[in-house]
Amino acid sequence: MADHGVMPHTGPRAVLSAAPPWTYFIGSAVFHYLGPAFAVLLFTALAPLGVAALRIWSAALVFALWRRPWRTLARMDAASRRTIIAWGAVLAAMNVCFYLAIARVPLGTVAAIEFLPVIVLAALGARTVRNLVALVAAVGGVYVLTGIRLEGEPLGLAFAFANAVLFAAYIVLAHRTARRLPGVDGIDGLAAAMLVACVLVAPVGVWQAAPAVFEPITLAAGIGVGICSSVIPYVCDQLAMARMARSTYALLVALLPATATVIGIAVLRQLPSLAELAGVALVVLSVAVHRESATKVPQKGAPECST
Repeated sequence: MADHGVMPHTGPRAVLSAAPPWTYFIGSAVFHYLGPAFAVLLFTALAPLGVAALRIWSAALVFALWRRPWRTLARMDAASRRTIIAWGAVLAAMNVCFYLAIARVPLGTVAAIEFLPVIVLAALGARTVRNLVALVAAVGGVYVLTGIRLEGEPLGLAFAFANAVLFAAYIVLAHRTARRLPGVDGIDGLAAAMLVACVLVAPVGVWQAAPAVFEPITLAAGIGVGICSSVIPYVCDQLAMARMARSTYALLVALLPATATVIGIAVLRQLPSLAELAGVALVVLSVAVHRESATKVPQKGAPECST
């Protein structure tokens, strides 16, 4: 006999809620470097700053049409607005440094360096022996990936390290928005931050991006990079962070060098050595070993239960 009780929730929201948070991180990891891999191919038509600006502007346009971020900014309190402005500034600076880095050194090297400051965030949450083993495996894997490729143009490496510091700041601010800003949905906060980044990147990127206006294929490719690099992965980040401790997310970032290596093979034909493959294997092992602490996910506006 049919059950006439309460029908289960269906539709896109139900599917998003039911999916494990790590699946969103996997989506973020893939697109995090798939877009930049295609951006490298755009460097023949645009300067790195032009590609960075086009990425941010196209993402800001998508979010503007989708989420109307000015409404979010208007209803925020002063403290929340400061967080969003800081996040937007980090997004602008991080993207600029990232593209200036990958224009000079391999994508996998930038990805490996990107993980280094995040080790601190992951270490703060390694409260069990199992998670400590996972952290050690992740650090070992990234060390292998970084140590054998930490060569090349000094300026490119400087931009890569600056990007790494900014990426750690991105995790802190994005996680705070996803979990703690009162009355602000994480994706709406992201849209507002991207609007801020859109304004801040203009002075350094407008002239470098200008040639794309007269080249429809380049413009379309730049918009595609923006969607792949700043819309899909950042939305996935918010969906993951809303249900994941910051330290767990930080450890999962160890997947990024491995992802970048795979994408470097598929898109840029940057073939890894056996040592690099061993590093990737250690990173994957660390993610398999790690288990998140059984702490309650804090509600919006409540203090976090874990680091």
